[in-house]
Amino acid sequence: MGTVENAQGGWRTNKWVRAAIPALLLHCSIGTVYCWSIFSQEIADYIGYTKGAVEWAFSFAIFFLGMSAAFLGNIVEKDIHKSSLIATICFAAGMLLTGVFIMYGGAHQHSPLALIGIYISYGFIMGVGLGTGYLSPVKTLMLWFQDRKGLATGLAVAGFGAAKAIASPIMQSMLSGLSSAGSEINGVGNGIYKMFMILAAVYFVMMFLGHLLLAKPADWHEPQNDSEKPKIMDVLKTKPITNYIGIWVMFYINITCGLALISQEKMIVKCIGLAGMAGLISTVSAIFNAGGRLGFSAWADTMKDRNTIYKMIFILSIAFTVLVMITGGIKNGEGNGLLIFLVLALIFVVNAGYGGGFSNVPTLLSDHYGMGSISAIHGITLSAWAFAGLTGNQVATYIVNHSGEFVTKVDAAGHEISVNPVGYQNVLFFTVVMYAIALVLCLTLVKPSGKAAEARK
Repeated sequence: MGTVENAQGGWRTNKWVRAAIPALLLHCSIGTVYCWSIFSQEIADYIGYTKGAVEWAFSFAIFFLGMSAAFLGNIVEKDIHKSSLIATICFAAGMLLTGVFIMYGGAHQHSPLALIGIYISYGFIMGVGLGTGYLSPVKTLMLWFQDRKGLATGLAVAGFGAAKAIASPIMQSMLSGLSSAGSEINGVGNGIYKMFMILAAVYFVMMFLGHLLLAKPADWHEPQNDSEKPKIMDVLKTKPITNYIGIWVMFYINITCGLALISQEKMIVKCIGLAGMAGLISTVSAIFNAGGRLGFSAWADTMKDRNTIYKMIFILSIAFTVLVMITGGIKNGEGNGLLIFLVLALIFVVNAGYGGGFSNVPTLLSDHYGMGSISAIHGITLSAWAFAGLTGNQVATYIVNHSGEFVTKVDAAGHEISVNPVGYQNVLFFTVVMYAIALVLCLTLVKPSGKAAEARK
């Protein structure tokens, strides 16, 4: 009997079982939101709308991710079981309803109800699941892994980034494998809505298991009474408020610049003559994204000041952006091995820095403001993600559509593709200025924290 009790006690107090594994189950599920580009054109064709109209569903999902994290951070702070259950239900229900409205849109072409239903399901309902699911395991991980907080949060957030690389080939296989013969509408089979319905069930099981396993250490007391805990603004004011503003803005800029380049990545790759390798390059960039989340945050554990990581991210991003700008790598890259290398290096560096920015922000905030209200503060900070989700893609698209000129090229398979080499190149002028602003904020407004702050005392 004692052996059984010891075994039960062992897994109940095991940081991998109670924090790392459930975090991966939650983040590997919700991270599939980044698979949107795989099926967005198919959704548009199936329901009879343009891709541009359907694309807003993804923008809404990212916006409501950030806003739900900001407004529901206190719920996460008080009760991770309630917040992880909300995440599970909302994410799975949103995915299921997205499939239902796609099915309806296929039967009722150009239906406003179908499009609005997708906006609400994929954008709002799934967005709430994304925000609460993203936040729920982060503080728990830092509590269990006190000495390696960066490694722990990086592991979970890497799961969010790696989800695209893992799920993309599965989704592509499902799109064709689930389609019934003769079911095509506008060239797209009914596998598109079946995929959403099946994955809704799969991700519900994964996330519900994560919800059941997730638990804070038994010796951690979470104040349930609001009077026991200081107000968020009081916590932020323990340091100059410009310190937090600097963190929020540089986080926003890093996401905006990342999304601006990543949203054009597929077309940039085609522009430099690598259309046949676009899928492989997308997978490699997703690996860099996940690797940046884990690598940069684990590396930060060894540094006196975690803010050093952001300085490195911005300096590297500026350096590679300037190299591609000076050489005209995107517009002159086709057939030039060196320029192709520089463009791919820029894509991979930006992806790594984009991921690293996400994984380092909770630990940076905990170094500055402590663990007491970290979920709520992290949640408010994720509002930067919400606004970046509405600006990064849209600004890049505007620059591409209003500068340069679209030209038609023929890829290796003989397919015609329309690209705007000068437009993609011009996006870099926007990102390099933004990265420079972020670096200045990083150097001036964000004060030393952690070991560096202690060393100055």
